[in-house]
Amino acid sequence: MVMRLPVVEEFGKRLADSGWVTDLLVAGSLATGDYIPGVSDLDLVAVVPAPVDPAWIAAAHDGFDPALNLGCVYVTAGRVEDLGARHPTWTHGRLVQRILSGITRAELLRHGYPVFGRSPAELLPPMSDDDIRRAARNELTGYWAWAARRPWIFRDPVLADLALTSMARGRHALAHGSLLTKSLAVEAAAAPPWLITQLRARRQGRAVPSPRLRTAWLAWRDTVRTVSAAGRS
Repeated sequence: MVMRLPVVEEFGKRLADSGWVTDLLVAGSLATGDYIPGVSDLDLVAVVPAPVDPAWIAAAHDGFDPALNLGCVYVTAGRVEDLGARHPTWTHGRLVQRILSGITRAELLRHGYPVFGRSPAELLPPMSDDDIRRAARNELTGYWAWAARRPWIFRDPVLADLALTSMARGRHALAHGSLLTKSLAVEAAAAPPWLITQLRARRQGRAVPSPRLRTAWLAWRDTVRTVSAAGRS
């Protein structure tokens, strides 16, 4: 069932009224039905006919509660099929340049829907199960391989949690050619039962801490093993 949030509808109306956005799509946890208020980010993708003035993007996001983590990738229509193209991306209150990742593309095609405009299937090239496997492998052997070489960064509890769930999602995608939600990834994490219980609590929005160094070591070890296996596959 499609999840509609008033704040996303309001943002969509603002972009539709602006005249410089042709389509607004929902990805991430909101698309997969795994959205948890106060925990999940809002991941959106806007299609624009031509490159956009950064000031227009900042104005479009002005006034929305930063705690909502409402992010949006602004993809120029002529570059939709360019997997390596970097696009203006509003995330955590600032504008950066990022690709529209293969996993986000898969989320859109398998679960996404338009706030307004065309459907994801009308805008994006199709993705097979093997395409999803390739997208997962690219993420594991890209950013996560970089992270695996820097064990000290896993002392950040947020990154440690993200690593454990991302590794579970990556293994699932490689094995099945399909996507696993973050909530299900918690249950599939390579972690002892006590840590899975704490991960589950945090996923549900409860402030339950875990031993910092022990969790960092478990997350780093899992990342190293998963990245290594992805590189060999």
